[in-house]
Amino acid sequence: MIDAMAVDAQWLYRIVPTRPEMTVSPTDEEAALASAHFEYLLALEERGILILAGRTQEDVGTFGIVIFEAPDREAAQAVTDADPAVAGGLFAATLHPYRVAVARDGLG
Repeated sequence: MIDAMAVDAQWLYRIVPTRPEMTVSPTDEEAALASAHFEYLLALEERGILILAGRTQEDVGTFGIVIFEAPDREAAQAVTDADPAVAGGLFAATLHPYRVAVARDGLG
């Protein structure tokens, strides 16, 4: 488990639906995975790991980003892989080192 107080490296994982139409017509299984994904993000926020998360608002070509803290690439990959929607195949994810450069008060 990551100790949020011992972390200073930031990471971003970009997620893309593996079935593009799922954003407008999800199956029951896709909806359940999307709900589990949202709950996972809330849990990361409660643990002090999540910086921000969201997705673009177009139906075609949409993608999401999750910006969070982890001490190293191995821990960051574990956070990414533990996302239920990534593990369940709903989203394909790519992990990138990241640093918030400018943010509104309260972010970053």
